[in-house]
Amino acid sequence: AESGAIIEYLVDKAGGALKPKQGTPEQRRFTYWLHFAEGSAMPFMILTLVFERIKRVKMPFFAKPIARAICGKVQAQLIDPNLQSALSFIEGHLSRHRWFCGDDLTMADFQMSFGVEALLSRATGAGDQPHLAAYRDRIRARPAYQRAEAKGGPTIMAS
Repeated sequence: AESGAIIEYLVDKAGGALKPKQGTPEQRRFTYWLHFAEGSAMPFMILTLVFERIKRVKMPFFAKPIARAICGKVQAQLIDPNLQSALSFIEGHLSRHRWFCGDDLTMADFQMSFGVEALLSRATGAGDQPHLAAYRDRIRARPAYQRAEAKGGPTIMAS
């Protein structure tokens, strides 16, 4: 949640740059997507990492099958369906909008960009999301993104 608050603070300090005008449908989308990234999408991505890690961690041989079974059930019944729902929801939205808030790039796009990268790299069925992939490619094609990557290195999704 703190990233959304930080972005709102920076936008306010910059006089509203990269934020849609107040009271518009784009501004309501801005608020929604700014907080969707951390509040709806990322918790399930984090759970994916945690449960995959549990499957690989050293433990007594008799506990490993139990841990794997529990992890598999949680992933199949909770995590994967929620990730699929998020993928479908985002894909549908991006099929109608170039950027998350409409025609113009906003800070909500920067907030969502990492979540999109994570979803595309980890979620089952992510390869079937052409609008999500096109969005990621638009973000990556931006000169500012390329400069940041040149300074900090590429985004690496650890497993």
